[in-house]
Amino acid sequence: MFESSKRPLLPENIKTLKPYVAGKTTEEVEEAYHPKRISKLASNENRLGCSPTVKNAVNTALGEVQNYPDPIARKLRSAIAEKNDVQPENVFIAGGSESIIANLCRTFFRNDENAVTADATFVGFFVQMGVRGAELKKVPVTDDYKYDLNAIAAAIDADTKMVYIANPNNPTGTYITKKELENFIEKVPDDVLIIMDEAYYEFAENVDDYPHALDYEMPNILTLRTFSKAYGLAGFRIGYAIGHETLIANMLKTKLTFEPTALAQAAALAVLKDQDFLANTLKMTTESKQRLYNFFDNNNVEYVPSVSNSVLMVHSSEEEATAFTQSMLEEGVILRQATAFGLPNCVRITVGIDEEMQHFEGSFEKIMPL
Repeated sequence: MFESSKRPLLPENIKTLKPYVAGKTTEEVEEAYHPKRISKLASNENRLGCSPTVKNAVNTALGEVQNYPDPIARKLRSAIAEKNDVQPENVFIAGGSESIIANLCRTFFRNDENAVTADATFVGFFVQMGVRGAELKKVPVTDDYKYDLNAIAAAIDADTKMVYIANPNNPTGTYITKKELENFIEKVPDDVLIIMDEAYYEFAENVDDYPHALDYEMPNILTLRTFSKAYGLAGFRIGYAIGHETLIANMLKTKLTFEPTALAQAAALAVLKDQDFLANTLKMTTESKQRLYNFFDNNNVEYVPSVSNSVLMVHSSEEEATAFTQSMLEEGVILRQATAFGLPNCVRITVGIDEEMQHFEGSFEKIMPL
């Protein structure tokens, strides 16, 4: 029945879809290699954990876990709106950035439309476009691993529904500047959605020429953010989008009704109030990133400077990157080779706490040269 010529059970776009492959879990590494310690530096999670206020908030929410959660997360929606100086009607909340991207794909695309993005950016966007069965145009990144906004603008045609820009980008950690974004916006037609994925916003917001997408109050710009990175709530799966109320109202029509969970909503409300934890996260990230830069400089390793919480290590070949990633894995250091992101010769390294960075350095020195 799967291959019936009359009516195949599986649509062609699903048969050929390459699924998102997440980084390895600590359990997988423990079972396979039994290392003395494990440092999970593959998934850009907050290695400090999350705010200590989350436990009490979640325990309180457990008292009503038998009830369905608020489908539009009113309390959290209002808190996000107040923090970002917008109205609640401008805020959409779902189970993380990837869930919002999935919602965008099913809400706005007709079968004959396409999207344009970089060839080395968040894999989740590739996957959700594939699920929708819509055409995706991938434009090569520049030699310095940045979005080529001129080429992306040139790739827009009469059937383009949206452009997707991760700023800072994942996995490269690079960013587009205010001037670059403003020049790009002028080239994009009003009927093309500009999706600005700011999953790593908190790490970059104080960079002098970093553009805050919310400053550009245009009806075709939608900004995505998440609680998974700087706020340390990856396990809860919760994120939000901010945009014109018409976009938000129509996204709510196609949203999974009771997403995100009541526990996730409670956790997100708690972390928004704990600015000390966020400050500690940013301090740790800055210090660990500089430590990694210094280590790479001392060992003549090529890397891409980053404004997120990870650094892209550049190898001479895919084979070298694969061997390095595997050897580090056997030492208990979980890294992410960027093959799925279109950069098979690169390895993404999440910056972590001192013990994790020491583990990375010691393992690196043990296995290099390969």
